[in-house]
Amino acid sequence: MTETFVPSTRFAVPGRIAVSNRAASTWQTATLTEIRRETPHAATFRFAVPRWAGHLPGQHLMLRLTAEDGYVAQRHYSIASPPDDAGHVELTLDHVEGGEVSGWFHTVAEPGDSVEVRGPLSGFFAWPGDRPALLVGAGSGVVPLMSMLRQHRARGLEVPLRLLVCARSPEELIYAREYGEETTPVFTRSAPDGVPVGRMAAAHVAPLLAEQPPSGWEAYVCGSNGFAEHASRLLVEAGQPVDRIRIERFG
Repeated sequence: MTETFVPSTRFAVPGRIAVSNRAASTWQTATLTEIRRETPHAATFRFAVPRWAGHLPGQHLMLRLTAEDGYVAQRHYSIASPPDDAGHVELTLDHVEGGEVSGWFHTVAEPGDSVEVRGPLSGFFAWPGDRPALLVGAGSGVVPLMSMLRQHRARGLEVPLRLLVCARSPEELIYAREYGEETTPVFTRSAPDGVPVGRMAAAHVAPLLAEQPPSGWEAYVCGSNGFAEHASRLLVEAGQPVDRIRIERFG
């Protein structure tokens, strides 16, 4: 038996990729092996998960922390690593003020620590790599999109892929060192000299819809509730079909 996940949004359509109930329900031990600082407020945490069954870019997992007194905290996190990174999973977490799980990761966790994970979860937002992908994200919403970009590069895929990513400033741009010609950054508070500052606008989206591949784009939007609605509206106004917009939101 399989399950599908349908986000609560008028822009989304039911997923087309099945998820294994067995894999999604089995907890596994994940050992933290590396911590990489991405921005002043975000870091990537790399885990060894020997029995990880693999995932598709865009999927997420459930992470469980258990305190010495038995208290349990669980959170959903998007997977940042590409599927070909066998036996390992990477998560990129913002340090959320007052967040008990993100706070633990950013202030306590160190290589050698163990947590529990299960997944991968949700086939709705997954990208199989077989269709042109227009990726639109803001802040930590770029995490599942980076898994897609990394797979595109690692496998040398010829299918078109473009990324629009929003950040407050260059210092807050997660994965800044990894972007190439496929990426257009948008800065909302401060930017390098000569780069406009402001919210993502029609001027950022329209060129991509005007020069889209013959089969059109499959759009993947990830970010806060407000950003997801704003970005999706821009896409629709620029001509992107509503039924070819997939949204993952948080907050």
